[in-house]
Amino acid sequence: MSVTSFSRLGTSNAYDSTIANLQNRQNTLSNVQESLSSGKKVNTPSDDPTAAAQAERALNRLSRIATDQRALEVQRNSIASAESTLGDITDAMQQVRELVVNAGSGTLAAADRKTIANQITGLRQHILSLANTLDSNGQPLFGALGSALTPFAGPATAPDYAFNGLPGTAAGATYAIASALDGDSAFMLQAARDGVYNVKVGSASGTLSTGNISKTNSALINGSSYSIQVTGFAANTVTYSITETPVTGAPTTTAGVTAPWTAAGGFNVTTMPGLSLTVNGTPAAGDTVTVDPNSSVFATLDHAVTDLSAANNSTAATQAVSQALNNIDISMARISAVRGQAGDLLNRADSISSTNDKRTIEQTANKSRAEDVDMVQAISDFQKQQTGYQAALQSYAQIQKLSLFNYIS
Repeated sequence: MSVTSFSRLGTSNAYDSTIANLQNRQNTLSNVQESLSSGKKVNTPSDDPTAAAQAERALNRLSRIATDQRALEVQRNSIASAESTLGDITDAMQQVRELVVNAGSGTLAAADRKTIANQITGLRQHILSLANTLDSNGQPLFGALGSALTPFAGPATAPDYAFNGLPGTAAGATYAIASALDGDSAFMLQAARDGVYNVKVGSASGTLSTGNISKTNSALINGSSYSIQVTGFAANTVTYSITETPVTGAPTTTAGVTAPWTAAGGFNVTTMPGLSLTVNGTPAAGDTVTVDPNSSVFATLDHAVTDLSAANNSTAATQAVSQALNNIDISMARISAVRGQAGDLLNRADSISSTNDKRTIEQTANKSRAEDVDMVQAISDFQKQQTGYQAALQSYAQIQKLSLFNYIS
């Protein structure tokens, strides 16, 4: 008997194998469809462990960048507030300066100068209040490296104004700036650095005056106070004694110091270490000149108030105005310098923000490369898998019809 054709005999093994293949195709098609709907090629770590790890690292870095940026915004806001406050203080100082200039008018009486002094007192209180301003988090804007909630204490609790904190500005990190400015640098004065001294004249004739203190050698300036007393004047030579009162220690008096005098130039006091002072007018025995360092911007304003209130003649008024204007100008220069530092910090904050934006874009791209699906490729894969799955179903349906019984019938 010859056999010319064979018919497929269905077996359990062939059936199970075919069903398994169809299920695999269905699962693959389902996975591709899920990727298309979610836009992610990695929906679970098991899809691609390496890509999932890369995406997780990028996500963590994005979280850190966002945290850095939030902290930077807080710091930027504090520095911006401090810079704006320094602007308000500068405006107030300019008002003080204008009042002092007005006080030098020869048409004013002593009572008028006292009125101006009272106005300056009000502005000084305002400036002190601004210097103790807190930010939105309740921290001092001028707290430097750390300070009390009220950085600047007045004479009520100390011999003079003091900064209750640690001077300096915090070093900026890679992605951060300082959150407070150095109030000590802005408002506290140093004798060697700034040379701000208040000079008062005690003269029986009322005609003696002085110029402003000049620095001759900053390295020799020790912050002492000096009291100069004229002990004699004859043959165009002034004899005086000078008493130095150090910050710590007992006063030291040097007597019998002489200096040449001229009607046009007065005489020069050069026996103060690192300092020089010209005394104008005709001296007389018993005349005194006191030289005291100003410890702060606030003390400078207080001295201006005291000197203007006590000026009972035009010479004394001129002396008070001259000293006040010189010291106010130096004080405003200190404030302006720190305001410039605030501007530098704000520029740095802008630069860091720009860097953070670039870091965010970079990490977002890394995350996208690791987990996002290529839509064109995914659509192509979906169509290919769908076609294959449909072909498998149709071919299996046709093969299922082939059996021995069909052949016999």
